[in-house]
Amino acid sequence: MFKYYKLEDKYLFSKFDYNNLAKSSEKEMKNTDGLIYFLNQLPQMNSRKYFSISHPSLLNLKDEGLNILKLENRNSVDNIPDWILKKIENKKLVAVNTNYPNWKDVLNKSIKKKWRLNLIALGDVGSTLTLGLRLLGGDCISKIGIYDRDINRLKRWEYELNQIRRPFDELAFPAVEIIDEKDLFNCDIFVFCASKGIPPVGSNVTDVRMAQFESNSEIIKKYARMARDARFQGIFAVVSDPVDLLCKVAFLESNKDESGNMDFYGLSADQIIGYGLGVMNGRACFYAEKSLEMIHYLKEGRVFGPHGEGLIVADSIENYNEEISNYLTNKTIHANKEVREFGYKPFVAPSISSGALSLIATIKGDWFYGSTYMREVYMGAKCRLLPSGIEVEQLNLPESLVNRLEETYSKLAAII
Repeated sequence: MFKYYKLEDKYLFSKFDYNNLAKSSEKEMKNTDGLIYFLNQLPQMNSRKYFSISHPSLLNLKDEGLNILKLENRNSVDNIPDWILKKIENKKLVAVNTNYPNWKDVLNKSIKKKWRLNLIALGDVGSTLTLGLRLLGGDCISKIGIYDRDINRLKRWEYELNQIRRPFDELAFPAVEIIDEKDLFNCDIFVFCASKGIPPVGSNVTDVRMAQFESNSEIIKKYARMARDARFQGIFAVVSDPVDLLCKVAFLESNKDESGNMDFYGLSADQIIGYGLGVMNGRACFYAEKSLEMIHYLKEGRVFGPHGEGLIVADSIENYNEEISNYLTNKTIHANKEVREFGYKPFVAPSISSGALSLIATIKGDWFYGSTYMREVYMGAKCRLLPSGIEVEQLNLPESLVNRLEETYSKLAAII
């Protein structure tokens, strides 16, 4: 069933023949303690370069669309050796798409205990997010680099943030330092908070997030190309709106050569993660806990999809109620408008829930809500980043919820 290979000190296996790889044996491979790699061949445009195999069915994956989220019909372990099943259980099996020209880079990836984080743009979101990282990231962030075109804004936040100290534990928080634009990708995770054209409070714009798509697309293209030129191997985190669509823009732009042809030497699809769904979960919790009929969402519910129109709130996976789910979805989508009606921009909760807390969870390998690549769309769901790659939560989803997911997926795919 499987063919076994070895590349330097790494063990690999596949259903495909690789004549350029040294052959190994099942006996040799089954006794290794570290990660092992399952080699697959899928179209680069529709797949990730690597991800964590968290269920045996993923060994047979031929399409990385919404079925990534579904657990049904995934109970077969026929013909899969017990030692491979054990590797899957222990999260030590990595799927690698060898159609990516630089797929071998995956074999040398490692996750540090503390990450260097660089962030661009210190507007309302960027500055609040950085404050959260400074206060909460001491055990997982080694240093925070900040860049903004406004030098006085940069100096202000360098001064302010580095003057936040815990008495008698003055080095508890990660240092914040000003960096040059050319050094933005000298890090483990790059956080994109740049934005242009945010509608002012009181404007009649229906979808504030989509209003920024064109202008923010042009900004992110520049930094996606810079990431390509730097051969950046870390995480490209997108916080600016519309999160999910900007992730796709970054993926496409980064993988174009000088003639505009796709060559896939830039950011792989799995390197780019969108951070907009965390606050939607927070908003759903806010409304759910106002009623005993909905409070079960806090333990049983999930959010899926984009940060905005198309969002799906499921009140419960096991006991899905469409009426309650639709109510929570509507309230969550329009929560930002309610804050605007008070006369304020709603940036604090997104900066912390979607931003600081979710970024820290990413670094630590904890579960968070993020947008990851599913065939041709960046789609938000519960996920985590492990040494073996991204793991997306798989669930037994009710049919009516699947229909809603498919509708959202199709709408996102039609935009870009």
